[in-house]
Amino acid sequence: MNLDLTAYITLICTSGVLNLYLCFYIFIKRHHYANIAHLFILHTGFTTIYCMGAAFSLLSVNLGEMKFWTAIQYVGMPFSPPAGLLFVMQYVGIKVKKKYIFSLFIIPFISLIMVATNDWHHLHYRVFEIDPVRGAPYIHQEIGPWYTIHGMFIFSSMFVAFWLAVYRWKETAKAYRLQLISLMVGQLVPIITAFIYLMGLTPQGIDPVPMVLWVSSFLYLWSINSSRMFTVMPVAKDAIFNSINDGVIVLDESYRLIEFNLASRNMFPQLKKSMFGKHFADIWFTLSGNSFPFILENAKSSHELQLSSWDQSQQTYQVRTSPLQYANNSHGLLLIFTDITELKRLQLKLENQAYYDELTQIYNRRAFFQHSKQAFKEAKQSAASFTLLLLDIDYFKKVNDTYGHYAGDQMLVHVVKACQSILPQGALFARYGGEEFVLTLKGYTSSEAEVLANQLRGHVETQPLRINEEIISVTLSLGIAQAAKQEIDTLDDLLNQADIALYAAKQKGRNQVLVYEEKKEILKRI
Repeated sequence: MNLDLTAYITLICTSGVLNLYLCFYIFIKRHHYANIAHLFILHTGFTTIYCMGAAFSLLSVNLGEMKFWTAIQYVGMPFSPPAGLLFVMQYVGIKVKKKYIFSLFIIPFISLIMVATNDWHHLHYRVFEIDPVRGAPYIHQEIGPWYTIHGMFIFSSMFVAFWLAVYRWKETAKAYRLQLISLMVGQLVPIITAFIYLMGLTPQGIDPVPMVLWVSSFLYLWSINSSRMFTVMPVAKDAIFNSINDGVIVLDESYRLIEFNLASRNMFPQLKKSMFGKHFADIWFTLSGNSFPFILENAKSSHELQLSSWDQSQQTYQVRTSPLQYANNSHGLLLIFTDITELKRLQLKLENQAYYDELTQIYNRRAFFQHSKQAFKEAKQSAASFTLLLLDIDYFKKVNDTYGHYAGDQMLVHVVKACQSILPQGALFARYGGEEFVLTLKGYTSSEAEVLANQLRGHVETQPLRINEEIISVTLSLGIAQAAKQEIDTLDDLLNQADIALYAAKQKGRNQVLVYEEKKEILKRI
């Protein structure tokens, strides 16, 4: 064996041993590393098989042995680049579905079959024989059509992996760039070596690629020890950007679109990368059919926006703006869209439960006090009239006892609807408790309230409740009290006065309206 051949075998074995060491080292420590380690184990495992097959091929003494070890090389060589590509893709944060992972190994598997059965069809190697000048283990070969497909796939896998590493360079912090360098060189070294081999600048009859793979292995080992590859890995900025649940739209200083994330695309399906460079006002009109409702300013702000989605449902968004400064001191604006539709729905539901009567769907006692206290305070400050009415359904208990509670509930709903049909705009109508209701009228005097009260009473009296083929007559008793000009009056005082008037109306026979007269504390019958 000449010295050149010995040197070739030594270099190939060095590559194989280093890859084997990396494979076992990462396998033993795999539980301490990220999931990416499993792909690295596959990559180095296939590379080890390739190198060992190449080394034994150079020890062959006849054509049969050379063919056998060439087939062994193809157990590893065509599978190593796609495994390396998957390793780099996961490293930079690109998720690949399982079906695409399996599809990457279809061509390598076919290549293995083609080499193993080449003597039958010669589609991979048209000619594969011992070099007639130099003899074994040097090979004279002429490539076939499948070798071209196989070679294009191998080069593409390594080139894409290299390009992905380069593409991530600017987005990777300096602390992680050693890892990125090892990835780039690990893909670039075999690409350059194979290109030189195809140009005929390397020794004829010998594949030089496994001789240089020790360089990639050494860099991987260096990166593992120096920058903790697998233990601590960078997360690509665009992976973070696209994993945000909020829609983020980035505008430049002229409010032109320069970037958006995946969540924005999901919120607004019409948003396209072809819109880059267009003014946001024009883009928003395309997305919604309307002008953007808020003024764009290079300042922090927050607004709520309602928008009809593609399926005509109403979506509610919180729209936040935030100034942005990026490369070369350029300024821009972030628009952050948070979908709060479900939150608003729950908020409205809770508000409805807290402030509305479940049966009649008008304000409950809590909401009455919350709104009336403020209205009462404003009326006192402006010296405006403020009148309060208490309404009670006559003989309501008798209805419950005679017809059942369902009929009683229907009567409450019936009375509310009858009253709402003639109540003036701005009147605050609420269920005060049981069969009792309260009505506040801002700007009404007691005399004006009397007229309205009698309209309510008369209208309800002419609208009997029809249920289960029964006709149930309904009447109301009402008590009225107007806020006096003295500062000592409070809403509770007014309620008490209206309650006294209501009680008197019931005592006098029901189905009537009585007004509480202030100073003399006597009741006037209407």
